[in-house]
Amino acid sequence: MDKQALEQAKTACARGQKRGIHFIMASVIIWALVFIVHMFRLPLETKNLLTFCCTCPLMPLAWLISKPLHITFNDKENPLSPLGIVLSVAQIPYLLIVMWAFAAVPNVMVMLLAMVFGAHLLPFGWLYKSKVYYVMTGVITIGALIVGLYFSPQVLALCMIVVEIIFCLLLYLENRNLND
Repeated sequence: MDKQALEQAKTACARGQKRGIHFIMASVIIWALVFIVHMFRLPLETKNLLTFCCTCPLMPLAWLISKPLHITFNDKENPLSPLGIVLSVAQIPYLLIVMWAFAAVPNVMVMLLAMVFGAHLLPFGWLYKSKVYYVMTGVITIGALIVGLYFSPQVLALCMIVVEIIFCLLLYLENRNLND
């Protein structure tokens, strides 16, 4: 694939998948669930276990959100479409660090989860030709570290909800430029 064909495939991927906004919208719901879990008076280990459970519906939620937004969930014609899946699945080994924190340092597990989430977004900046992904990778990762070190997981989850909503709005604005 030459450079021009690659750029055309990236643009088609960004257009058809609307730069993955459906996944970011689903993550707002996930972080809202995490926030709710951490509002309850439960042992921290129970909250952390429930936090892991809250992340499970991400893919089905993204798929459901994609339907009314007319987003192509998996474009079989675009050779870069499987790359998006690979980039998403690539975060799974890093979740082992989060699982380690569950047992070793449970008070920072949610912070590490947020940091892994933020860091895994970086290559989507390239795939979707999106400056928003590049910026939000840093904002989420560094922000989660700072908030997570000084505040409770509940506060961090609330911050993640706000940041993810801002992320959605920025993607919406960036997506409008795709149609120009």
